[in-house]
Amino acid sequence: MDMGLSERQDTLKNVARDFLTKENPESLVRALEQDEKGYSLELWRKMADRGWMGLIIPQEYGGSGLGPSDLVVLMEEFGRALVMGPYLSSSVMGALPLIEAGSEDQRRQILPRVASGELLLALALTEPSARWDAEGVQMEARREGSEYALSGKKLFVADAQVSDNLVVAARTSRGGAPEDGITLFLLPSRSQGIGIQVLNTVAGDKQCEMTFENVRAATASVIGRVDTGWPVIEKTKRIATLATCAYLVGLSQTDFDITLNYAKERTQFGRPIGSFQAIQHKLADASVDVDSARSITYRAAWSVQEEQPDATAFVSIAKAWVSEASRRVVAHGQQIHGGIGFTKDYRIQLYFRRQKWLEMMWGDADHHREALAQLMGI
Repeated sequence: MDMGLSERQDTLKNVARDFLTKENPESLVRALEQDEKGYSLELWRKMADRGWMGLIIPQEYGGSGLGPSDLVVLMEEFGRALVMGPYLSSSVMGALPLIEAGSEDQRRQILPRVASGELLLALALTEPSARWDAEGVQMEARREGSEYALSGKKLFVADAQVSDNLVVAARTSRGGAPEDGITLFLLPSRSQGIGIQVLNTVAGDKQCEMTFENVRAATASVIGRVDTGWPVIEKTKRIATLATCAYLVGLSQTDFDITLNYAKERTQFGRPIGSFQAIQHKLADASVDVDSARSITYRAAWSVQEEQPDATAFVSIAKAWVSEASRRVVAHGQQIHGGIGFTKDYRIQLYFRRQKWLEMMWGDADHHREALAQLMGI
């Protein structure tokens, strides 16, 4: 396995870094935390012009047709710059179920508009149990003639407040394994009976609580086949989890860079604090965590792209490690900055708060340890 970037990926990385340094300054990140939409339409259009919205969408549907290894390159740069907005929720979490199982009509109607940045998707999966496994899907979809009626609640739905369409996971039958009887539906976000409330979060991101009260869904809105939606979610989870890991890697790298510069410049007792052994060891540990997190994320991305038999295991290994490694990095950053690191005037707290959200997204370290144990048959 070659861990180096291809020429295309190296170009993508450099272009993204230059663009985001200019177009996504800290002032915009702070402003978007307070913005109702949670993203800049101007920045969104500029990113769409660069083809990023359709990065993993097949070429026949208006995208670039690139793979997970390319996606993690872009997402690492997003993490470095703390890009906010519905990229992950729309172009990855929302688009992948349609790429994997959507009908030709669904794909041609939706995917080109996602790739152009015109249309936004959101994935309504998790519920009040906050579980990321199949057992967490309890919302019912009852068959009533030529339609389904969806009733229940979804929680922590990213960017639902600005989405045009939803991919909704619901139970159409019960009995057997938890993975059985789950169906995916493609619904307009403003369908009658859908309520959306934006939650107040520590990271300033836009997660929503959604209520479904007898929401009508035509049979044509089913993605794939009835009762067989969970394998589609599993494939979506793998790539979305990789993207989350890559964002955390970029976030951790910038947090480390900020802290290292601070340790060189901040003086105490007549010398830079970076000259003290305790600070040196924290920075050394953080450097190891960032580098190992990057390596394991890219290893997992390669495994998924090459459809290796151990791909699922490597994704869980990556998320378990990156979740805790990034937490250690931002904790060291806060400790080295001292009390000022927790004030909103300082940039470092932006990375600390964003890490808390992404550590939990698609399952924390314990969730993926359990997943690994099951794959090992124990």
